[in-house]
Amino acid sequence: MKTYTQLAELPTPTTPVVATIGNFDGVHLGHQGVIAEVIERARFLGGQSLVITFDPHPARVLRPQHPQPLITPLPRKLELLAATGIDATLVLPFTTALRHMQPREFAADILAERIRVTEIHEGENFNFGYRPPNGPATENSIEGLESLGRQLGFSVVVYAPRIVRGEPVSSSRIRTLLATGTLSHNSALSHARALLGRPFSIDSTPAPGRGYGTKYAVPTINLAPYPELLPANGVYVTTLTIGQETFDAVTNVGNRPTFGADSFAVESHLLNFHPIDLTDRTPLRLTFLRRLRAERPFPTTQALRDQIALDVTRARRYFDLCRAVAP
Repeated sequence: MKTYTQLAELPTPTTPVVATIGNFDGVHLGHQGVIAEVIERARFLGGQSLVITFDPHPARVLRPQHPQPLITPLPRKLELLAATGIDATLVLPFTTALRHMQPREFAADILAERIRVTEIHEGENFNFGYRPPNGPATENSIEGLESLGRQLGFSVVVYAPRIVRGEPVSSSRIRTLLATGTLSHNSALSHARALLGRPFSIDSTPAPGRGYGTKYAVPTINLAPYPELLPANGVYVTTLTIGQETFDAVTNVGNRPTFGADSFAVESHLLNFHPIDLTDRTPLRLTFLRRLRAERPFPTTQALRDQIALDVTRARRYFDLCRAVAP
């Protein structure tokens, strides 16, 4: 996948361009379905498939007082987009000028003139461009895009929301599930996994100042402070990928209430640990597989140790079962 971060970087197209526009936070099953159709259609036309996305996420510019944690920060989002097989991704800087660009200007100047799109594929709830308070209600909606496409020479393909487990797939729903932790009928983590089409994971590095040497010989690793979306506080069955090696793990996300209110950490205990090379810059990928329990205080340190031993036993059983049923 080719990645462009400015319109000026885009080469002048010589074949049809089939594109989709969006934030694509999470690159969930709904996104994946539309992108697959974009790729197929571009191949049929002998053209190029293109994702158009934004950085920073528009919500962070439009509502800075309520910063929205991301399911997939930009590097992870680009990695997942590349895995779809898309030909190219354009990451448009969400500047003040772009924020105030009206729908016709965006469609004419960017989509039609600069990118020269042949087709745009979007969900039925798509909105784009700046609509003044007194502007037509449909001006920046999917209906407005269809109307502009007819005038400017590109077509629009519209998709209904993808339904998984009886509900529409959306980034906002996935954020809510991960932040909730439990559902009355199901594991929220499992539900989010179904909507994403993969387990939820985060990328980080080891917490600094932990005395990492040439060989790290302690089976517990704290992650550096992570500014984006984390699952609800609690204890999880996880895997931790350190460089190129993946370990089974039990991870605590939260304030470690037994040790006081200001002790938030994402702390992973590696089950199949052996001494490893580790610095505070070593890349880590923590993947959440199952929620074991909510966090809670314990009356004594021994009670905490006993619970950790039980958590570890349950995690080992989980991994044993997964390996037993794996093809």
